[in-house]
Amino acid sequence: MSKARDRLTAVQIKNLSKPGFYHDGGGLYLQISRFGSKSWILRYTLNQKKRDMGLGPLTDWTLAEARERAKKYRQLVDDGIDPIDQRDQEKARMHTERLEADRKRRSFEECAKEYHAANKDDWKNAKHADQWINTLTTYAFPKFGKQPIGELTREQIREVLEPIWKTKAETASRVLQRIRTVVNYAAARDYCVGLDSEQWDQLKKALPKNTKARAVEHHASCPHDQVGALLEQVRKSRSSDSVKWAFEFIVLTAARSGEVRGAVWEEIDAKTKTWTIPKERMKAGREHSVPLSQTAWAVLQQARGLWPDDTEPTGLIFPGTKNKPISDMTLTQLLRRMQQPYTVHGFRASFRTWGADIAHYEHDMLEIALSHIVGDATVRAYHRSDMLEKRRKLMSEWALYLSLHNRS
Repeated sequence: MSKARDRLTAVQIKNLSKPGFYHDGGGLYLQISRFGSKSWILRYTLNQKKRDMGLGPLTDWTLAEARERAKKYRQLVDDGIDPIDQRDQEKARMHTERLEADRKRRSFEECAKEYHAANKDDWKNAKHADQWINTLTTYAFPKFGKQPIGELTREQIREVLEPIWKTKAETASRVLQRIRTVVNYAAARDYCVGLDSEQWDQLKKALPKNTKARAVEHHASCPHDQVGALLEQVRKSRSSDSVKWAFEFIVLTAARSGEVRGAVWEEIDAKTKTWTIPKERMKAGREHSVPLSQTAWAVLQQARGLWPDDTEPTGLIFPGTKNKPISDMTLTQLLRRMQQPYTVHGFRASFRTWGADIAHYEHDMLEIALSHIVGDATVRAYHRSDMLEKRRKLMSEWALYLSLHNRS
């Protein structure tokens, strides 16, 4: 046994009681506090800096174990590595791994409720917010609510949707949309990897077509390849110009009837050819910008023709009688006079179906074009700035498609 090291014995350590430091050699010390507790300390010098590293209490580490630990850390010092810094880095890494593991263990239900709590104020009323979470509670939670969201598969989602895909087509489509929103939210929060657009497309292809069932169940929508011809009928109808222009503008912008009927010139930006609807007039209570196609802009120019050239138009773009907004029934009666079975709102579904099935635009872009809520506030802010010009291309392609299918 070297005299420079291994100076202490187990018996000595047991009998020592005076507060102080007792050197075992090689920088290993037994420390006795003024309260009588005993612990191990390793003293070393690295880069001309002296440091004391705690190695734990005597109750946890015997003399032999303390010597072994001291030897391991002295080796690091010899290699130019500070053992305290390395230990701190290791603790930080382990803490990060624990947090990561906790994130990965978050269930689908936890993520859904977290998203709902963070975004429920974005819905216009409490009833809509309740419906959002209730559909998942009814259909998704019983199947995979408790499962870690990172383990969720397309097959599990399909199993939830398939029984109601045709019998409750509109509800099933909403459940799919909400499941996707939760998964995208979880991916944005690093709770899971998420599913890419191709996998969502594959999921929809694995389900039977339910477009007709959705149209019957909800708003009767015109097949997208017949919308252009219907617009030609509207243009030739005996309705007032204001009603015909409003109808065409609804179809071209895929906006809600009320948003167009209440549109005012002050919402139109002539420089960017963008229509910005204030949050007070939006269903979701959020401002919504609509990039206008050349065809939609031409409709506005027709309406602009009602004003003198030297006068800036103000107020309603499509006024009804007595300069009041056109009623929704007026637009409905327009369709009935032409013996069309569709609803005005249904043309949003026509646009949505065309965008997904024919133009193959991604889900989020179509949802944003329809002013539906997608993702958390950060994701939506990104989409508003990044997708506006992309949506301009989308709306232009929709207008072109209608012009190419304007014959019955």
